[in-house]
Amino acid sequence: METSVYLIPTEDFSFIVKNNNKKLSIWSETKIKKTQTIKKIVCGVDSHFLVWKKPNKLEFYETGNEKRKYQLPKNETIKDIFSSCQTYQILTESGKVWSLADGNHYKEVPLLDADQSTFEEIRPVTFFEELKLSVDSLAMCAYSVYYLCNGDQLYASGSNSNGRLGNGKIGGSEPMPVYVQDKVTKIFAGNSALNFFFTRSNPDLLYACGNNSYGELGVGSTGTSSSPTVVKNVKGSEILTLKSGDYHAILINKKGQTLSCGNPETNGLGSQKTTFTVIPQLKDKKAVQLEIAISRNLILTDQNELYTWGSSDFFYSTNEFNNESFPKKLSLPSFFTNYLDSKDMIRIASGAYVTFLYLDFNNTLSRDLRMLFESKKFCDCEIGSLGNKIPVHKGLVEFRTKLTIEQIQKKLFEQKSINKKQTLSFLKWIYYDTISNLEKLEQTFNSLQLTFPPSVENTLEKDMAKLYKDDDSKDFKILVKIDDDDENENESKEGNYEEIPVHKFILLARSGLFREMFDNVNEKDNTNKVQDYSHKTIESLEILIKYFYTDSIELTGDEDPELIVDELSDAVEYYQLNDQCNLMSELLKIKKQFDLN
Repeated sequence: METSVYLIPTEDFSFIVKNNNKKLSIWSETKIKKTQTIKKIVCGVDSHFLVWKKPNKLEFYETGNEKRKYQLPKNETIKDIFSSCQTYQILTESGKVWSLADGNHYKEVPLLDADQSTFEEIRPVTFFEELKLSVDSLAMCAYSVYYLCNGDQLYASGSNSNGRLGNGKIGGSEPMPVYVQDKVTKIFAGNSALNFFFTRSNPDLLYACGNNSYGELGVGSTGTSSSPTVVKNVKGSEILTLKSGDYHAILINKKGQTLSCGNPETNGLGSQKTTFTVIPQLKDKKAVQLEIAISRNLILTDQNELYTWGSSDFFYSTNEFNNESFPKKLSLPSFFTNYLDSKDMIRIASGAYVTFLYLDFNNTLSRDLRMLFESKKFCDCEIGSLGNKIPVHKGLVEFRTKLTIEQIQKKLFEQKSINKKQTLSFLKWIYYDTISNLEKLEQTFNSLQLTFPPSVENTLEKDMAKLYKDDDSKDFKILVKIDDDDENENESKEGNYEEIPVHKFILLARSGLFREMFDNVNEKDNTNKVQDYSHKTIESLEILIKYFYTDSIELTGDEDPELIVDELSDAVEYYQLNDQCNLMSELLKIKKQFDLN
């Protein structure tokens, strides 16, 4: 069977294709029509995959067939996409689930007429709506799906082979989701494994159930477990990601360590382990991404190094990769590595017959503002009715609505025309452009006498670009030390600074360094200024601050491009920016534009 490896190294959706039948070199390049920015790719067990386009667009590709395009209703915004075998599931911000699959492969999806389904259409899963359940997240393994609903309630559907549904039974299937337990905070599963993992309200406990032939559950023994069993030597709160294959499991913790257990041929340890153990070849590497496709593993480090091991049946048939039982570094083509100037720019996705590596040029502004909203930290005011107050950041709310907090409070809450759920829906749009309930949002807009509907896409980015130019509303200043050529090296002058005006919430959303600074500020101190200790020029810092608002770098012609690139090359690490940000790709564009080495 033909094996293909696709790589997307640029924004114009260039593919790198490996085709064993034609005996091409490991990587060779093929381009297809330019498309929109890609948010995520997931792969099925066969030669097909699903590409997520923002905000609610999807494309399905299958070997030998033209791509199919899908678009969810305009009032639905995609939160995440998932895959297993020949089934895909789409979770939207409204808590609804949609499915895409082919015929009898729908057996794990809770649809009454699942056997009539095809890849031609996306089908809504109405089960949860009927029970008034909102799905927060889900995880998939072979022919089974796990749903985390209403904050902490775990449901499962599909095959119960080896007791993987966790309901105490072995065998059979559950076509409609069954309740498993509550107080669950996070769930994990593998592409084709017979087990799942989840953490409960006690973050130090990690549970697992299902097939355990080789000890792949990490519970310290072998043998099927049909009820959740505590995993040994692992704290759930410390897990970054966890996935499982046929007979092994791998996790990456928040320190970047890679641990595995199970089958010695695919766990990377070379010996059977029934508890999670650090993989020796990766002990000095900081892993950031993990993919498992049946019996093949891919690990990406923070240095953009790709390691792989396991069965080569569905991978390379060259000397570079041949049924390796231990992690082996996989070389990437020079035309791809030329793009790599920062950590964690690569994204990986893998299925049985197809593997992707692609660069993430996505805008991270909305993600950063979303984290700021969800953290509820550094808020400077509240909105809401008595007993249901919600902390917010005044500058952002007032700019996006063009109303004062007092006006919003009076129009919405003094008349008791809006409840807490509607308020949260409204604030999701304010912070990160998400429309979770179009009808409720329209009611809120009408109460505030705002124009409706707002644009679903790019409203936030346009508003932030306008906010950058709005000097009158800036409430904070960054002090930049100015060098004085006449100053003695051992002496300093007080007050020799220039100021960069900025909105405080922008610094809080975008930079971990500034968040730490604000954490350490004494309440009695003057908190409307902070000094930058990076020793960068004010020219570079002004460019960086503009990037905080716009997620892009555009030079006007007055700047020194070589200085900008040189001084901001360490900004991701120094200012503790989101590790998915595109700052380094923006600097790379400047280097190419001005032909800098």
